[in-house]
Amino acid sequence: MTTIKATCPTCGEVDLTAEDIELRISSTEAGSEYGFECPMCVSLVWKPADARIIQLLISGGVKASVRDEELRRSDAPAFTYDDLLDFHFALESGSILENFLNPA
Repeated sequence: MTTIKATCPTCGEVDLTAEDIELRISSTEAGSEYGFECPMCVSLVWKPADARIIQLLISGGVKASVRDEELRRSDAPAFTYDDLLDFHFALESGSILENFLNPA
């Protein structure tokens, strides 16, 4: 098992495992961060994560996730039930697949 060293502002250097660390990646490097619960003082610690830190943590087995607000950022309108029904009927008619497979 890989040991990852991190620094708690209160306790100093601490040893963690990949499971102890949460890595949140943003589309902007400045928004990426990693966090952990200090095993000594049990406080939550969050630190910025640049490209080098992200690469080191992932290579150490830390699982990355996309920041929630990144998932919600979209200029496209929300997909509705009506859109789903329209798509269903278009697939049922067969013409949408024909147009896709045999473009003009």
